[in-house]
Amino acid sequence: MNSPTRTSGKEALGYTSLAAVTEAIVDAATDTDNVADADGCSGHRTANNTSSSPSLLLGVSSIDCDGRSLNFHRHAAAYGGSALRHLLHVLSCVIALSIAGGFTASCGDTPKPAETKSEPAPAPAEPAKPAVPDDIQTGAQALLGTETSVLLYGDLAKNGKQQFMAANVVPKTTKNNNIPGTIITRAVIAQNDEGQWKEIFRCDEHLKNAKGFLGGTPVSDVSGWRIAYEQDPAKGLSLYLTPLKGVDDPAHSLPIGVRWNPQTKRYQSLDRTYEHFLLEQPTMGGTPKSVLH
Repeated sequence: MNSPTRTSGKEALGYTSLAAVTEAIVDAATDTDNVADADGCSGHRTANNTSSSPSLLLGVSSIDCDGRSLNFHRHAAAYGGSALRHLLHVLSCVIALSIAGGFTASCGDTPKPAETKSEPAPAPAEPAKPAVPDDIQTGAQALLGTETSVLLYGDLAKNGKQQFMAANVVPKTTKNNNIPGTIITRAVIAQNDEGQWKEIFRCDEHLKNAKGFLGGTPVSDVSGWRIAYEQDPAKGLSLYLTPLKGVDDPAHSLPIGVRWNPQTKRYQSLDRTYEHFLLEQPTMGGTPKSVLH
């Protein structure tokens, strides 16, 4: 424990008491010597003891040594020794208290180290997404334009061929922020056949493949979809598309399931149980619609 760099109040009081007691002892010793050195015949003090102040130890103002010199010296020695022992005892107590007071002040004045609060460790950064290969990004832009996001690519249908799914994603705003999930206006799935990317499924105003309109697609044009998907290690990619606008039939507010049919080798829609495939319709409401690119 380090000593304090400044004198505390307790230390100052201890030093003052120590000085006072020391001075009293010196005065007592001086008075005793003065009495012992007094001239026994003249009844007056010697030239070295001109002070006529009362003795601290004996309480007398003058000394008559006629016939009493021996008794006086015994009397002074007895009283002086006893007083000195008493003062030395007091002095030792004062020194002990001064040391204890200084020790206590040293402990009390030692500044406490500042408390430091540990900051929580920052959350680990998310790993960077792998860059989309150039040929896939080029193929997606050729089908949907420059404002295209590649959402998935790889063996999506589990048929041994490379495919990608791209979409025109609608940015989140205050108007559509309450709609969960990803909102799109258009989406395509393309498959690589002999080095060429060919469109095999499209989602725009309707859902369609190379055979026509997917079963269960809304009759009215749809301007936006909420898209969700999952990938099964055996069945491959499954899409869930929910129309957001331009829907006349309330039944179509439920997601429309779309999955690769290994029997027909194309993407088809599913019934409401998401177990059975639906056949396509060549026309929509009697009027042929656009075909795949």
